[in-house]
Amino acid sequence: MITGRKKEGVMLFLGDILFFTAALWVTLTLRYFEVPSDLAFYDHLIPFSFLFLVWVTVFFIAGLYDKHTIIFKRKLPSIILNAQIVNVILAAVFFFFIPYFGITPKTNLFIYLFISFIFIVTWRLYLFPLLGSRKRQNALLIASGSEMLKLRDEINNNARYNFYFTSSLDLDTADRKDLEEYLYEHVKANNISIIVADTSSEKVSSVIPILYHLTFIQLRFKFLDFQKMYENIFDCVPLSLVKYNWFLNNVSWLPRITHDLAKRFIDIVFSVVLGIPSLLVYPFVVAAVKFGDKGPVFIIQERVGKDNRPIYIFKFRSMSIYEKEKVTRVGNMLRKTRIDEFPQLWNVLKGDLSLIGPRPEMPHLAELYEKEIPYYNIRHFIQPGLSGWAQIHHSKPPKFGAQYDGTKEKLSYDIFYIKNRSLLLDLYIGLKTIKTLFSRTGL
Repeated sequence: MITGRKKEGVMLFLGDILFFTAALWVTLTLRYFEVPSDLAFYDHLIPFSFLFLVWVTVFFIAGLYDKHTIIFKRKLPSIILNAQIVNVILAAVFFFFIPYFGITPKTNLFIYLFISFIFIVTWRLYLFPLLGSRKRQNALLIASGSEMLKLRDEINNNARYNFYFTSSLDLDTADRKDLEEYLYEHVKANNISIIVADTSSEKVSSVIPILYHLTFIQLRFKFLDFQKMYENIFDCVPLSLVKYNWFLNNVSWLPRITHDLAKRFIDIVFSVVLGIPSLLVYPFVVAAVKFGDKGPVFIIQERVGKDNRPIYIFKFRSMSIYEKEKVTRVGNMLRKTRIDEFPQLWNVLKGDLSLIGPRPEMPHLAELYEKEIPYYNIRHFIQPGLSGWAQIHHSKPPKFGAQYDGTKEKLSYDIFYIKNRSLLLDLYIGLKTIKTLFSRTGL
């Protein structure tokens, strides 16, 4: 019942290309104060066509082909502006180094930045929602907790979905009898077409015969699972709703030989490909760190690896040797540019880390979290990584000391990755990490 992500992505892609092209035509018109001839337009369109493909890649990395949730829509104009600034810079570099096309559109690119921004924002915020606009079906939500409220607000305040929760029933306050009466009376009286319910709840399980009768015999409405819908929309697992049987049903404990071998091969190749060029900056980092306070250049930190075994990761030192917990000037620069993480490519080559996976935690924090957060140790089921699903989604990850709420949220993303891990998902995370690196968030 949720708008198909593939269909939505294709429509957004085609619309972006169309409005990129329209913005180019308008730019040429404004630049030369006349409608461009077919020849002049095609002379520009041919090189710009190559750029369009690069630009949609930047859009993808920026998250502009992700789901248009409420939070995402609020940030959409600024995301588009930043992406288009990057695109125009890439275009300037392209025409500077490839003068083959015989045009040097410096002024055109400046004009194009503003025109394309207006066009893409209009397309994304106002025109695209109209393509899927139709009467939304009435729906009933049966669940509990903060996740229920989050899902209800997302669905009801975002027109991209083709249904609307006209009412909701909180399982924390309703008993089985209330649920039975509500189903029989409310569904009929309010023209409910869809019921979204938390099937992991014992109360819902107890009225399955009623749901079956209403779904297939009497009213024939659509029935959707709350947890699956939540995961599909928010790309994380609702921790408060999962139980041990969820892991048995959703997480494969058997080794994926083909996947694991391919992943390890990719780790080795990329750790070498990225590691060798990174050696060029090592002399400068060594000199800067030594000049700062003459302390050691590298630090070795213990972390929890796969199967709870200890691993030791390497980093350039960023903390002062004189004042505990104080970041040095050089260390601050290393952290902001992520250069302090470069030595961890050696950990990837050794096999302690993977390029993609849950970030490894410090042993004493992991021990605390395992006692206080249910299922926390599931994240040690697979190889930890340099970047992961949580890092590209969790904008304010816990970094210093024990932070239980932030760690619970991060764990919900880690479990989602463990459930859905694949090489394609790793590629997606790798591309999204580029945005994370430049925005200085997440890791």
